[in-house]
Amino acid sequence: MGEWDSGRWEQLNRLGLVMLVVVLAPFVAFAFPQLVGANHSYVVLSSSMSPAIGAGDVVFVSDVDPTRVKKGDVITFEVGDTAQAAGSDTRITHRVVKVVERNGTTYFQTKGDANEEADDNLVPAAALVGRVSFSFPLIGHVIVFIGTPLGTVLLVIVPALLFVLNEVWTFLIQSSESVEETPADPDGAAQQAEDTTPAQQATDRAHDGHTDE
Repeated sequence: MGEWDSGRWEQLNRLGLVMLVVVLAPFVAFAFPQLVGANHSYVVLSSSMSPAIGAGDVVFVSDVDPTRVKKGDVITFEVGDTAQAAGSDTRITHRVVKVVERNGTTYFQTKGDANEEADDNLVPAAALVGRVSFSFPLIGHVIVFIGTPLGTVLLVIVPALLFVLNEVWTFLIQSSESVEETPADPDGAAQQAEDTTPAQQATDRAHDGHTDE
């Protein structure tokens, strides 16, 4: 391959790497929310908080002391029996519309932005997961899709195979360039041929005093 083809391929390779990093960055942040200053990350499955947070968005949640939660904050909390809310597998992200103190215990009255009425039950401080720091739109759809068999094939296995093929192709190009850049040495070859002629060999032996009879 020529220098132009090689240079173009290298530029495309670098561009592809940059695009890959940009595309993967939100998913890496979801897997490791500590990288973006959060403690938890969750996929939002409903539109109860739209338009601020829509279905398919990912929320990044930071730990917060219940005493620091105020009206207007968007919080994520666990739901279930009030006495056993902490540790529930179901989580909801809604906005705090009122902070209630009852018998020395803090509760939060919450409401989805898209809902007309506040949630039926108060949220005890023990059920608080954290306060939403920010959200990233739509990538939750991809994260949910990856969890399916088809998603695993299309978004994990296929990209991995393409990466391997790209590395092999790059290696072949570099090997081809290495062969093309190795110069021939006609003078050295001619000299070697001359050195091996019978006449030259006889002359060398005569000089050494070992000529054949």
